[in-house]
Formats: sequence, C-alpha cells, structure tokens
Amino acid sequence: MRNAIISGTGSYVPKRLLKNEYFNELLGEDVDTWLRENLTIEQRYWCDEDESTIDLCEKAALKALESAGIRADELDQIIISTDTPEYISPSTAAILQDRLGAKGAGTFDLNSACAGFVSAIDTASKYIIADKQYRNILVIGAYAMSKYLNKSDKKTVTLFADGAGAVILCAAENTESGFLNAHQFTQGQYHDWMGIYAGGTGCPVNHKVVDSGKHQLQFVKKFPKDLNPTMWTEMSHRMAKEANIDIKDISKFFMTQININAIYEMLDNLGLEKDKAKYIMHKYGYTGSAAIPMAIDESFRSGEVKNGDIIFLIGSGGGLSFAGAAFRI
Repeated sequence: MRNAIISGTGSYVPKRLLKNEYFNELLGEDVDTWLRENLTIEQRYWCDEDESTIDLCEKAALKALESAGIRADELDQIIISTDTPEYISPSTAAILQDRLGAKGAGTFDLNSACAGFVSAIDTASKYIIADKQYRNILVIGAYAMSKYLNKSDKKTVTLFADGAGAVILCAAENTESGFLNAHQFTQGQYHDWMGIYAGGTGCPVNHKVVDSGKHQLQFVKKFPKDLNPTMWTEMSHRMAKEANIDIKDISKFFMTQININAIYEMLDNLGLEKDKAKYIMHKYGYTGSAAIPMAIDESFRSGEVKNGDIIFLIGSGGGLSFAGAAFRI
C-alpha cells in the first residue's frame, strides 16, 4: 500500500503591511468597522512593485523544503496553483524549478481559482499513489491579487491580499497516514459572475489595446448566500462517508476564507463548534488559493495539528470550482 503523506509545510507573505485604516483614507470612508465586524479582517499584506507571485512561491517553497528535510534536487514534481501567474505562458512552476535548482522535477501550473490548492494536492496525491517514479512533490498555492485590483473598488480592494503556502507530499509505504480521498465539483453557470476577464493590460480591440479595466478583478453579480455553506456541508459528508469516519472525528477544517460567516454556517450544519476550523483571515485578509496552505503551515508549526489527526481541506473559487481533500496526519 503506497500513499502520499504531508512531510513539510511553508508559507510566506510580503513585508508590506496594510491595516484597515489605510483603506479608510484611500476610499474616504470608514471601511474598518465593517471589515472587522463582518469578516474579522484587520490587516493584510501586499507585494511591493518589484515583488510578484514567483517571489512568494520561492520563499514559501524554501521553508517547506527545510521543514520536510529534503533538497530541491530531490523533488520529482512541482505544481503551482494560482490565478495570478507570473506570466500567461510559460508556467510559474517552471520559473520556480529554475530558481530552486530542482533539476529533476517536472512542472505545471493549475488554475481552478481559489479551489486550486486543494485541486493541486488532490492531483499530486494521485500522482504519488499511481506512479512509483513520483516520491516527492511540491504543491504551492500562490496569490498576488493586489496586482489586479481596482484601487477605487471597495468591494474588492479591501478584501484581497497576497501570500503563498507550500506543502511537500512524500510517498510512504504501509502507513495509515496520508491521503484519504478527494472530490472536485464545478457549477459552471457562475463562470461570468466573478473573475479577471482579460489578460495583460486590457482588451485587444481593432488591433489596439484598450484599457477597459477588465484586466482587474471584478464582482459582476452577487452569489447566492447559501451556495458555499451548502456545497461545503455536502462535500464534508461525502468525504467522511468515503473515509468511513464520523464528522466529529475531523480534527480541523482548512477552508476558503473569503467569508467567515459561511464557515460558521457550514460548521453549524455539521453540528460542530466554531473552533473546528482554522482562521487566518483576520491577519492576512483573503489570500485566495494560498489561504488553505498558509493555514496548514501555521497549524503544523504551532502543534495545533498532531500525528493521527484527520484534516479536511475544502476550497471554492471562481468558475465556480469546488474541491475537497481528506488526510490523516
């Protein structure tokens, strides 16, 4: 029996700290009160002008490698989940492979928006389980959404932030630990409700580049309030049933963190206390596909998650994409 186990974690946020008061001045109104009372957000970190997605990935990756006790040249694959890539092409993972000196690693990027990290760790786990040539895989969720924000749009500019989280998956034989199961779903009818709907700096029209603003993140329509809690609840029950465990056996949930009340509602649906989930948005804002691995890294390093614990990773993002994965530590 071969399985994929989590052997190392790492995370990184830029040094540029922006507290809510910054946006009070930027927007000319009190947004701090609403952010604290409704989302618990107090601050977030943004990249400097000379800093980008690849820089976040590299620093998170180095911490994960150190945590796992392996060298970059021992990696067999690098998968980066991001919807703010360094380039449209080639992949951000290829750049990271060069920076790390991971000469033996294959690379690719994966984009299912903010569900991407869970989709990527699902993919990496199945690589390890199915093919013995893969023993060590680096999986990263990265987000530099500050580069794509309209600074006058209070619906987005106050929420989104930058960061990266990394996990090393390693192959293990005859172990009860590791990957249990995973599921992915999409409700594609919502594909044009939120997103970045042009590349580069604008839309090509009549062979000219027009700055239409569509290269910036937009909330086009308001999503149904119960959509995430309902889907997350259904996914939790499905993963628990497949793993032959009771919902109460789950030690910690690592969730997409754009709306803390949606997490509370899911936990209430499951009959669980609020402390069953790990929360980081109060100090990092919303870091998209990086939020889940950043939270995992914090929990692993603090000892909040221990050997034998069962953890559920549940992400959702534009598309709308949903992904869940279960692990025994």
